Amino acid sequence: MSTTAELLKGAAELFPDEVVTQAHVRHFDLPFGAGRFALITLDNGLDHTKPTTFGPQSLANLNAAIDQVEKEAAEGSITGIGLTGKPFIFAVGADLKGVELLKKHEDALAIGKGGHDVFKRLSSLAVPTFAYYNGAAMGGGVEAGLHCTYRTVSRAIPAFSLPEVFLGLVPGWGGCTLLPNLIGADRAVSVIIENSLNQNRQLKGKQVFELGIADALFDGADFLEQSLLWTARVLKGDVQVDRAEIDRGEAWDQAVERGRFIADSKVHGAAPAAYRALEIISAAKNGDLRQGFDAEDQALADLIMGEELRSGIYSFNLVQKRAKRPAGAPDRSLARPVTKVGVVGAGLMASQLALLFARRLEVQVVLTDIDQERIDKGVGYVHGEIDKLLAKGRIGNDKANRLKAAVTGSLDKAAGFGDADFVIEAVFEEMGVKQQVFAEVEAVVPAHTILATNTSSLSVSEMASKLKHPERVVGFHFFNPVAILPLLEIVRGEKTDDASLATAFAVAKKLKKTAVLVKDAPAFVVNRILTRFMGEIQNVIDEGTPVAVAEKAVEPLGLPMSPLVLLELVGPAIGLHVSETLAGAFPDRFKVSPNLAAVVKAGKRGFYVYDSGKPELDPEVAALLVQGDSVLTEEQVRARVLEAVAQEIGLMLDEGVVAEAQDIDLCLITGAGWPFHLGGITPYLDRSGTAEKANGKRFLPVGVASVPA
Repeated sequence: MSTTAELLKGAAELFPDEVVTQAHVRHFDLPFGAGRFALITLDNGLDHTKPTTFGPQSLANLNAAIDQVEKEAAEGSITGIGLTGKPFIFAVGADLKGVELLKKHEDALAIGKGGHDVFKRLSSLAVPTFAYYNGAAMGGGVEAGLHCTYRTVSRAIPAFSLPEVFLGLVPGWGGCTLLPNLIGADRAVSVIIENSLNQNRQLKGKQVFELGIADALFDGADFLEQSLLWTARVLKGDVQVDRAEIDRGEAWDQAVERGRFIADSKVHGAAPAAYRALEIISAAKNGDLRQGFDAEDQALADLIMGEELRSGIYSFNLVQKRAKRPAGAPDRSLARPVTKVGVVGAGLMASQLALLFARRLEVQVVLTDIDQERIDKGVGYVHGEIDKLLAKGRIGNDKANRLKAAVTGSLDKAAGFGDADFVIEAVFEEMGVKQQVFAEVEAVVPAHTILATNTSSLSVSEMASKLKHPERVVGFHFFNPVAILPLLEIVRGEKTDDASLATAFAVAKKLKKTAVLVKDAPAFVVNRILTRFMGEIQNVIDEGTPVAVAEKAVEPLGLPMSPLVLLELVGPAIGLHVSETLAGAFPDRFKVSPNLAAVVKAGKRGFYVYDSGKPELDPEVAALLVQGDSVLTEEQVRARVLEAVAQEIGLMLDEGVVAEAQDIDLCLITGAGWPFHLGGITPYLDRSGTAEKANGKRFLPVGVASVPA
């Protein structure tokens, strides 16, 4: 049998570039005569922007620190041991860069076993152990604390989670086994499954305490001092820690069933991680920790060697790294300051944009429209949303008053926009209307003003073609709902200059949006792919496949919603408009569905009614449908749809719509909510063989979003 030290040494050799975390031990006397105490501090020597992680050498360092305190505890020279982190960070789990490099199942198993072997020593020492969650704690960081006897948490913690299922893993260093045994299966399912599958929702310090994960909650300012005072009282017997009794009966099984329901509704069985985690939680009902840890090791190794995890890590890297350095963006130094923003239009989209610009840029925002009533309604909407933020405690009174004062309306574009640095239009999606709006705006704004369009599919170059200064027009395409979806497609027209583009990217960054540079091509990225995807679904329905079969065919992808529910969200009229734009540009691949046109003409808001609480085909829509007699199976529909998408993405990359396949995936994840476990879409098309079938080649090299060869 290999020792823990040997296991970790072997793993460290596979990962020479690890950012190593040290485990510093210091000693001091606790107050109230509670004895000598050893405190282990996890610190990688970098500031809080480079969080502390656990790679193999880092685990070995913690193991060596535990060797030292274990000896001291056995000798009786210390009465307790604490574990904490550097300022603002406790620890954020395994180092994913190391996981990406693993090529063999036995190496993956060694990582799981190595983490367990180190962490579980914290629960078997001769004195009580205390975890002090002083800052961000995720994954293995949370799990290290779960192995301790007691835990305190800082009220100031912004992020605490077990995000593994979100990425395609399980909490594999004790989380699946220890957490349900600490707080009960139902609460554990919320943290491990529900929060992960809800876009990796984070807990705050107070929630960690209320869930029972931590035994005490202290303010951030003097967190460690208060934790040590509390520790002394616990060791002296002055403070008793009472924990709720765990229901190991039917409630445990019901919690696991609830977890399965959540997983089915989110990933439809398409990604294994949630189900593996639930199996371990289910088995943990008997309280056998060793059996649970062994199951975690196996699940971890199996999933590390699976393609979904590699896609999950790829997605994570896109969102965390590529999104921060947009491919093809001009030099930031070219960007001009933006101190006032104009919004043409005062409808719902324009009002959402006004609110976002006011909140993030903290500048004056002026809305215009064709009459005062519309302007008043738009400004009223923004003020109403600010009141909601105030009521929820998201902003204070002063901030609310400043934001309301910043958002005004004007019927006169010259008065409203005469000193604006950035004007965005959000008017009716018709080329002539938008050209007229830009001509009116150009006549009254300064020479440096950026003219941005929120068009979802029209040509930015054509929109700018009649202006004196087309070089300052840029596409600035948001996704609905504006406050939630991070993507911003920034479109470079034929004549857009670098300064205008650089300013657009600088504004996007202040808006906290994920900006991707896109060529001026019909429907840009997300709408073009989704229109081809949904168009193919529509085609098979028109040809004769039942609606239910067509919809169910793509369930194995684990998309956030079915194609026709998505169409309802977008709006059938907008879907029809985009399909008309694309059919005009690429008539060989896109066509306008007569059934969709009939649904729009009839004024229907979608294909479904929800009388029973779940979507059912609207009888009035069913009566409108004219179908052929060609009926496909679910498998045939899925193959046809995916090949169409793969072909379209291949053509988009050939046209240079974006720099690389990675940008396609970043757009789908952040603009359409496509799952992390798919890696957006191109890794899925690669591993299913669809990319090669459609285009004769993969989108990504082997080892990118897949197990290295």
